[in-house]
Amino acid sequence: MLSAVKRYKLLVSGALARCFPRTSAHLRSEEGAVLFRRWSVADAKQSIESVGKPKARAPRKPSKPRAKPRKPASEGIYGPARMTVDNPQIQAMRLRVGKAVEAGVICAPSDEQWAMILSDSPVTRIFAGAGSGKSTTLVLRVVFMLCHMEIPPERLTVISFTNASCMQLREQLLQVLGFWNFAFDPVQARRCVRTFHSAMGVLAKDVLGDPRWFEQLDEKGASAPELDNPLTSSRLRPAQQRLLKQAYQSCYAETARFRQLVHQLLGLAQPAEPASGKRCTRKAPQDVFKLPGEFTSAPLFEVFYAQAGFIESIGIRIDQLQPERMTCSEHERAFVEALILFWNHFQKILQAQGLMTFNAAFQQLAQRLTGEGKNIPAEALAPFSHLLIDEFQDISPQIVQWLQALHRALARQGEAVSLMAIGDDWQSIYGWRGSSPELFIDFDKYFPGKGASKKSRVLMLETNYRSIEPIIRDGESVLADVSFKQSKNSRAAKTAQAGDHGVKLVTRFDIKARLPELIAQIRSQCEYVAARQHADRNAVLVLSRRNEPLRAIQAQLDRKLPVKAYSIHRAKGLQAEVAIIVDDCLPPEKHPLRNALYAYSGFFHNSYDQAMADESLRLAYVAITRGVSRVFWFTQKTQGATRILAGRGKG
Repeated sequence: MLSAVKRYKLLVSGALARCFPRTSAHLRSEEGAVLFRRWSVADAKQSIESVGKPKARAPRKPSKPRAKPRKPASEGIYGPARMTVDNPQIQAMRLRVGKAVEAGVICAPSDEQWAMILSDSPVTRIFAGAGSGKSTTLVLRVVFMLCHMEIPPERLTVISFTNASCMQLREQLLQVLGFWNFAFDPVQARRCVRTFHSAMGVLAKDVLGDPRWFEQLDEKGASAPELDNPLTSSRLRPAQQRLLKQAYQSCYAETARFRQLVHQLLGLAQPAEPASGKRCTRKAPQDVFKLPGEFTSAPLFEVFYAQAGFIESIGIRIDQLQPERMTCSEHERAFVEALILFWNHFQKILQAQGLMTFNAAFQQLAQRLTGEGKNIPAEALAPFSHLLIDEFQDISPQIVQWLQALHRALARQGEAVSLMAIGDDWQSIYGWRGSSPELFIDFDKYFPGKGASKKSRVLMLETNYRSIEPIIRDGESVLADVSFKQSKNSRAAKTAQAGDHGVKLVTRFDIKARLPELIAQIRSQCEYVAARQHADRNAVLVLSRRNEPLRAIQAQLDRKLPVKAYSIHRAKGLQAEVAIIVDDCLPPEKHPLRNALYAYSGFFHNSYDQAMADESLRLAYVAITRGVSRVFWFTQKTQGATRILAGRGKG
């Protein structure tokens, strides 16, 4: 009987496919919705048809099978009903915005910005190009939701990347809401606008017993008042190093297999084992270790910690990781096996001291929420009913899992949820920490709607209000070799004036030998900006991938000059009349372990190496598009992005 039913289904589905090809395609797309992770490379390539296709590339067949994928969940999260937006609300918003423009509070939104401000879709994705005014538009969207759609402030959360960017958004929001005469104080603004980690921390306080955070450990034991993105911080502090070292020594003393793996990884002779039943009293080796693909050497316990953070960030639970199913060499597999043993001891030490890592909290919250949300107070979830997320291109699989769990839990409670994701895959530059623009491009797989269409509404902010046309075109040119991206058509709102230019490439430039020449150029550009009418408030921005060149430049500069120096990663979101880039586009080293982890996770179309090659070009794009009217690039070798620019005659 069962086989007859199957044959009947095949006959019907075949007839439907011939007669109603679009409907059949839709039904097939429904089957691809993913709750947590893992789909085949072929299926994943089909998922981006609505937003642009990557270059075709045959997937590499693994020598060992991938970990068993989770069963896909096809149910949607959002809708199918639209959000309530009627004409009186729209007219009231347009009228008030007009008065705010007359008062100089804001600039008049464009048509494409209005589409974002007034969207009635419960799930919206906005590709916001460089200089497109997304921050102001985001603020106006929040104002529309609070003041005209009458969404309670306690049911709305805006998420930005760092505490610094959150502070800027709060200031803008308070200013504009003040013009609307909407009662909203700094305390409410702090609750409304948060980082991912701050939002998670609020929920963890209610659900996980207000844990103490390993990432906040320092010598004095002080805690930051608000959780920030820890991936922008510096090296491990002494208190953190001590706990890691304690876990390393404990694991070495108690686990013979770990001792063998440590000596194997460090290239040391295998240790003599203690008598049966005896604990090893030998001190664990303190030799530094360099993992292939990493830039520096470090003690083995620090390397374990760094790679564990990456593993968890890309959505893999370390306690469920199966090294034998990874496609990698024995060296990488031995490292992963040792990491798993170390991580088990590290977790025990954290638990004994009442500590938790941010990654562990994201994992535990997602698990609790997925388990029907039992024992989670409704008021704890309420602030996440309506989410507006900035810089979505820098999201990680782990955050995707957490967001999915949040909104599915709310939807199960019968709550109406909405998600507006704003980002630009062209400016995704944190892949080395587990983020990926692929998650933004494959957005509909993770955040499906209900009803006839499971796709999000896609809006484009393509007008660039920052840079002149030559800078925009030079920035776009370096992205030509990026294998996976959304196509856009950026337009310049500003007109180039006499003396303005795109990238001017200065090659064979040795900063140590020619630093005085560079300092003179910076002074010259400051004079140019001072004489320019309507110049940007920031005169010159000096950028580099590394901090060493910036320190050398700052040591020689007159501090009175209107010059700011930042790493390119820290400069995202900033702009200046003149951008000066000082760096080589070094090709990334191959990273066998992360290639294997990328394949194991099932989240990515690219290999990790390809993702990093693409990211080096996107980093160049971010640097170039900081400039308003001029860009200079000083480099010793033409490689990567500078090779592309040299090919365009920019030298």
